[in-house]
Amino acid sequence: MTKSLPKLVLSASRDIPFSQLVLSQKNVRRVKSGLSIEELAEDIYRRTLLQSLNVRSMLDEQGNPTGTFEVPAGGRRYRALELLVKTKRMHCDQPVPCVVRETGIAEEDSLAENVMRVGLHPLDQFRAFRALIDAGLSEDDIAARFFVSVSTVRQRLRLASVSPALLDIYGEDRMTLDQLMAFSVTDNHVRQQQVWDQINQASHAPAYHIRRLLTEDAISSSDRRVRFIGLETYIAAGGNVMRDLFSSNEEGWLQDPALVDQLVTEKLEQQANALRAEGWKWVEAAVDLPYGCENGKRRISGQTVDLTADEQATLQTLGVRHDALSEEYGDVIELPEEVEATLASIEAQIAALTCRPVVYQPGDIARAGVFVSLAHNGKLRIDRGYVRPEDEDRGSEHDVRSSDAAAAPGSCEPNGHGSDADKGTARALPERLVSELTAARTVAIRDALAQAPHTAFLALLHALCLSVFRFNSQAGCVQIAVTQVCLGTLAPNLRETVWSIGIQQRHDRWTERLPDDTSCLWNWLAALGHDEQMELLAHCVSLGVNALFEPVMGYDGRVSVHGVAQRLAAADALAACLDLDMASAGWGPTVDNYLGRVPKPKIIEAVREAKGEEAAVLIAHLKKGDMAREAERLLEGAGWLPEPLRIAPQARPAEGRDATTSMEVEQNDVRSELSIAAE
Repeated sequence: MTKSLPKLVLSASRDIPFSQLVLSQKNVRRVKSGLSIEELAEDIYRRTLLQSLNVRSMLDEQGNPTGTFEVPAGGRRYRALELLVKTKRMHCDQPVPCVVRETGIAEEDSLAENVMRVGLHPLDQFRAFRALIDAGLSEDDIAARFFVSVSTVRQRLRLASVSPALLDIYGEDRMTLDQLMAFSVTDNHVRQQQVWDQINQASHAPAYHIRRLLTEDAISSSDRRVRFIGLETYIAAGGNVMRDLFSSNEEGWLQDPALVDQLVTEKLEQQANALRAEGWKWVEAAVDLPYGCENGKRRISGQTVDLTADEQATLQTLGVRHDALSEEYGDVIELPEEVEATLASIEAQIAALTCRPVVYQPGDIARAGVFVSLAHNGKLRIDRGYVRPEDEDRGSEHDVRSSDAAAAPGSCEPNGHGSDADKGTARALPERLVSELTAARTVAIRDALAQAPHTAFLALLHALCLSVFRFNSQAGCVQIAVTQVCLGTLAPNLRETVWSIGIQQRHDRWTERLPDDTSCLWNWLAALGHDEQMELLAHCVSLGVNALFEPVMGYDGRVSVHGVAQRLAAADALAACLDLDMASAGWGPTVDNYLGRVPKPKIIEAVREAKGEEAAVLIAHLKKGDMAREAERLLEGAGWLPEPLRIAPQARPAEGRDATTSMEVEQNDVRSELSIAAE
């Protein structure tokens, strides 16, 4: 016969006046966490006590009840009620619902009450907030009742708006909270489900990857075009923005790229019209201008407006104030707000005075133009003062002196050697005789120059400067020029790279220093120190570098494989001599510059080389676009480079193979690459 189990008997429940309750020292909770006592008291005052206290009768020395009860479980609720009594919002003899325990251990009761409870699943909280909204409460009401910020309520409501199917998956713990937060960037449930079906086969799809997939057809609010026009302008024009409530700055994605492009074009055109109103002959404006668009154009250097006497005095006063405050608070780790604000104001005034406007002559403005584009930070990049060759004033004194300089590069006097009188004498001689005499002089100069290395260096520098800065190699007697290959739009954003910006800034600095009159150029170069001469030479020579992989046409009109091989070998030798590492110089593989433009096997190969076989396997199942984006993340900072950007090993003939054989192998490799490029 089966013995029946004893039946459960619950502890008695009764209302006990609060004045008869005391806090027990047997409560196991010691560390404060969760809502503060003040917040809990406010909650109890609003909705009354929702959970009874666990109490035990206190006994005297003889074991008789004293009429007082200790509270071993529910201490925070007791303290909240105690606070309500102190603030006169509850009577001290208010009956409190209690469960009276007579058996067991008080510490065990306290521990069990805290350990056995199960926290509310976040999904239940999201849905509960939504139910409260549906019941008529506002976001502010919910925030006040549950002691959270309004932004927290909005975040929970946004999570509750995700596709019900995905919420169920999250509730089954098959999706992380970070992933759910990523799905909330869009309200399109169909698209959410499509992305989940796409990524749920992977062991783990990071949240940023989900956001990228959901926003791939939108424009980030951090995009330079958005910074240029302003997010408010886009919204005012009727554009829609997807918000990420879970990022630190509530990043958004603009869902109407066509509207963005329209607003950018309109604002660029407004700026171009303002520049045209200044009198410039032409203005070329675009988000991205081709690299080298300035080539072939002379840059006019304007004059910086000097400070007036009053401005100089103001600048000096501001500097004294700034130095005094900096010295007074030099040892203070955190500056007082008013001092920090004062210093910021002084620095802004100093910057406004020291950043002087540049003024151009009306005649220069009438024949020169302006390039307008967007910098990487969304600010306008305005490059003024470029003169096209066809707009040069051929009859100007500048050009007369330039032609005179061909005869006497060391003369700065317009009526020196090569004057009209000398030209008249030359014209009186038979043309054949003049040719013979000048030919003899040419040979004599060559022989003398070959024995004067320092003068040869100066002549080389003079010729290169004429070709680089004046675009007139015929103005000098040494027929050497820098041929600048046109890079145009071969690479995305090439004009905004750190290398291009460095080259342009260096070029502008030299342009401002070089004399406008080319007849004075020789003496100016000769007066430079040796180090500056070498720096200028390096700049001029650098502009002639051509390391492009492009066909070289022979005299017969065919592609010269030998010429391509020689150029690439020379480029490798030059890069090796410079110890140039493209990864350290700032290049990294992205979807735009490499990964999105090669087949999947190449992407996998790159990840395998940089991160190993395990990383390559993780992306092998992805579609081309997703694979390229994930590879970009994996390769970030890895230092990986595609073959054309690597420095080739030093060319040394292998054992048993002479240099000719080595060159033939190299030509065969280049021939293969050319055929692939042609396909």
